[in-house]
Amino acid sequence: MAVNIVALADADFDAKVLANELPVLVDFWAPWCGPCKMIAPVVEELAEEFSGKLVVAKMDIAQHPQTAANYGIMSIPALLVFKKGKVVKMIAGAMRKEALRDKIREALGA
Repeated sequence: MAVNIVALADADFDAKVLANELPVLVDFWAPWCGPCKMIAPVVEELAEEFSGKLVVAKMDIAQHPQTAANYGIMSIPALLVFKKGKVVKMIAGAMRKEALRDKIREALGA
C-alpha cells in the first residue's frame, strides 16, 4: 500500500475516519475484486495529489466486513467521502482518474 494511504480496520475506523479533522476518502475493496485492482493506482495518484487536503484510506472488506455492512456497501469498489464524520459522497465502481478527481473535488466543496 502506498505510503500516503491509511489502512483501516473495523476497530480503528471511528478514530481514523469519523474523528479526523480533514475529509477522508475511504476505498472499500477486496483482494479478489478485479475493478478494485484497476482503480487502486488511480486512488494512489489522487492520494498524492490531494495530500494535505484529504486523507485517503483503504478498507479490505474481506478482512473487515463490519464497517462495510454498517454503511450498506453492496458492491465494490465503493468510495465514500467523509467530512466531519458524515458521508458527503458515495462513488461506486471503477472510473477514469479525471472522473474520480471531479467527484472528489465536488465532495470537498460540499
